[in-house]
Amino acid sequence: MAAPQDPVSLAQWRQTVADMYRTVRQHSPKEPQRACLAFRSARDVLFRTHPQSPLDEGQRAAFSSLDYYPHESCWRVAASVEARVSRETRHISLADDGEFAITRIAALTFTLCGRPSRLSLYWVEGYGGGLFLPFADGSNGPETYGGGRYLWDAIKGADLGFVGDKIVLDFNYAYNPSCAYNPRWVCPLSPEENRLAFAVEAGERSFLPAAAAG
Repeated sequence: MAAPQDPVSLAQWRQTVADMYRTVRQHSPKEPQRACLAFRSARDVLFRTHPQSPLDEGQRAAFSSLDYYPHESCWRVAASVEARVSRETRHISLADDGEFAITRIAALTFTLCGRPSRLSLYWVEGYGGGLFLPFADGSNGPETYGGGRYLWDAIKGADLGFVGDKIVLDFNYAYNPSCAYNPRWVCPLSPEENRLAFAVEAGERSFLPAAAAG
């Protein structure tokens, strides 16, 4: 991939996001709702003020806040990691940004609000790498972004942590890819194998621009 236009600003954005998730890992086990609300408030500030926001300048000027489902404790689980899976690499074109490759490295099994569930966990190929967990579900289209949402993207700082040998999946932190906000972005969407059969009514809802909201 080509170097970004403003790499220093992008590095600062990523550090800020990483710090936000570090705070979540520290406080969410004891104060889950408070930690989630603080995270969402800080994310609104980033979207409204930072030059690396996925919103363009006009959108930022009109932006108030993102739309979320209420926080619910049953959407947070610790998933078992099964590493004995067929490793398959997917290559995704990102238009002018080159190609994005992810490899299935594990299967995650968990029970989400009473529903037995399974998702594939991916590794972003390239220098350094990182865990990546996109997913789709029954809410996509009517209530959430049609292409699915992200839960983990360790390269970008989105890291919910671990409990022993299990990985934390807190769908209260599910968020939209950048292409949900503006067509200038091209994003890797969730593979079909990572579609949950039910609606995940947690995390970020569809982005509605201020003009449309009014």
